[in-house]
Amino acid sequence: MNFFREIWSSGRPVCSVEFFPPKNQETEKQFHLTAERLKAYRPDFVSMTYGAGGSSRDRSIGFGLQLRENFGYEVLPHLTCVGHSRDEMRSILDDFEESGFQGIMALRGDPPQGLTEFKPHPDGLRYASDLVQFIRETHPSFATGVAGYPEKHPESPNADEDLRHLVSKVSAGGDFITTQLFFENQDYFRFVERCRAAGITVPILPGILTAVSWKQVSRFCDMCGSRIPPALASQLEEAAGDSEAEAEVGINWAKNQVIELLQAGAPGFHLYILNRSKPALELMRRLDQELGADFRSIPRDDSSVL
Repeated sequence: MNFFREIWSSGRPVCSVEFFPPKNQETEKQFHLTAERLKAYRPDFVSMTYGAGGSSRDRSIGFGLQLRENFGYEVLPHLTCVGHSRDEMRSILDDFEESGFQGIMALRGDPPQGLTEFKPHPDGLRYASDLVQFIRETHPSFATGVAGYPEKHPESPNADEDLRHLVSKVSAGGDFITTQLFFENQDYFRFVERCRAAGITVPILPGILTAVSWKQVSRFCDMCGSRIPPALASQLEEAAGDSEAEAEVGINWAKNQVIELLQAGAPGFHLYILNRSKPALELMRRLDQELGADFRSIPRDDSSVL
């Protein structure tokens, strides 16, 4: 039995959180503090990002193991195609398997810093769908998550082409989809509708950013191509310069997103927390207040197409 394949049949909303490997002693302390504090809300699993070109490979594995062994989390490490040959990919997957991980978040990955165009290794993999297939062929026991883009991938010429790539990833063996962050739930609802019409039946977990400032939101949206709704932009701009007011805007926006998503039948939510516990904890506290402290134990509506 694989945790990442079975969890979707639990009938209750799934909650996951993304971490990234800390780069120095100071950020490592914050990483550990966040991991400890978040235990109170029992995320079903956490994901661990993987640096461009494998720049954080050892740290990804090491801190992923810490999250599991020291804090008790189920961990989903990321893996990208960038800069790796097939033999290197096999070795990395062997390391993940020996470390006891049960799943992989399979991504093409962004070009290394300083480059604007993705170029695969001469003996590597070009697309995320190739990586999913490679995992299925070499390490079939792993469950595999893939990325979805409600507002399309920034490099895709249009939404139809982007959807074709997603169909390829799922057809190659993707077990579930985690979406890029978005701020308008209608973007997610339309995305899910298009996925279902294209024959995709796997769970689609919506990605939510616990935003704390206008600067942060702008930077992340520039990187990932997500759109900032005028209403959110206006609220953040009005609060600019007051860190508590900015955080209040972001947390309240995320809370309203999650409530609407769960009420519409989404399978749960994935939080992009930037290794910070305070916004995520406040979000979960408010969800408890609005939905009840046991809201994550409430079965989903199985009739929902989400």
